[in-house]
Amino acid sequence: MRTEPGPDGQPRCWWCLSTDQYVAYHDDDWGYPVADDRRLFEKLTLEAFQSGLSWRTILEKRDGFRAAFAGFDAATVAAFTEADVERLLQDKGIVRHRGKIEATINNARRLLDLQASGTSFAAYLWSFEPRDPGPVGASTTAESLAMSKDLKKRGWKFVGPTTIYAFMQAAGVVNDHLPDCSHHAKSVAARAAFERPAA
Repeated sequence: MRTEPGPDGQPRCWWCLSTDQYVAYHDDDWGYPVADDRRLFEKLTLEAFQSGLSWRTILEKRDGFRAAFAGFDAATVAAFTEADVERLLQDKGIVRHRGKIEATINNARRLLDLQASGTSFAAYLWSFEPRDPGPVGASTTAESLAMSKDLKKRGWKFVGPTTIYAFMQAAGVVNDHLPDCSHHAKSVAARAAFERPAA
């Protein structure tokens, strides 16, 4: 795990330097706290689609995913039918994987169930924030294992502990910018100022 100089000479986490799009994602999106259910649904869906693939593949298709899944509006996606599944299997703008498409529709319905119970997806996610985040670079943690197990019990799909930990990284629940990355301190500051959702 190392940092390398980015286009502006500032040190960044090594994994983000292959494309300008990757750098922008690292600088402006990854590791910063999120409390909006729609944005969180997008992040979880993209992490689920990434399983077995490179994140670069998913990032390059991000606009396609947004178009295909109605801007990640859970109520709209929850109403998708088998005809929508077949339509999406022909959509070259996304990764055409039946199981992951069907899981996204299922997860939209489970998200609505969670909201109907009186808890936002954001409040649910942040309830698993670790007190001690542990070392940077982990692939799973006790918290991601616990959240994965609970989501599966609630009927969510493609939510294994590695996917959930990547989701926690992306949503800023943990700060996995390397300590000498130029964006580590920015993430620390954003997390310190962030108001954890209560419901």
